[in-house]
Amino acid sequence: MRARLIQIGNSRGLRLAKPLLEEAGLADEVEIRAEAGALIITAVQSPRAGWAEAAAKHGASKLIDPPSNTKFDEEEWTW
Repeated sequence: MRARLIQIGNSRGLRLAKPLLEEAGLADEVEIRAEAGALIITAVQSPRAGWAEAAAKHGASKLIDPPSNTKFDEEEWTW
């Protein structure tokens, strides 16, 4: 697919077709990096992506401290 760079203020922009964005799995925020003669656009990864799965592999017995209620849990929090 070819596209033209468009003027946006002092910058240049690129319009990407919706089907192309959907196929690539790109949402509202992306990571962009430059390489020789190319711009690489990738989906933003959640900072803690995969943490729950990694912790589950170790099991609850590997936690540093057992969970405990605080004053907030006992007096202020309501479900």
